Amino acid sequence: MTRHKTQAYSEEFRREAVRLSDLPDKTATSVAQELGIHPNQIYNWRAQFNRLSDKQFNSLNGVDYSKDESEKIRQLKRELDTLKKENEFLKKAAAYFAKLQE
Repeated sequence: MTRHKTQAYSEEFRREAVRLSDLPDKTATSVAQELGIHPNQIYNWRAQFNRLSDKQFNSLNGVDYSKDESEKIRQLKRELDTLKKENEFLKKAAAYFAKLQE
């Protein structure tokens, strides 16, 4: 059993293929035939680029939703969770020691 090696296309090639397929006088199938690739590949690339532009490069209400910003938000949420747990523990400890002092 042999494995077929898949062709790795550059981002520039993929973007150009999608751009050509979006032209009014072209279809994804015709562009795919010209480039020697399967038409579904162009549809997949188009979906990937749309997903990237929707998620990675948008900001909403002044919040940047890029990957770096999202990682910072996740880190701050973890830190907030830890601090909430520590705060709850300290409240219980303070109540316990207050009872001992009575």
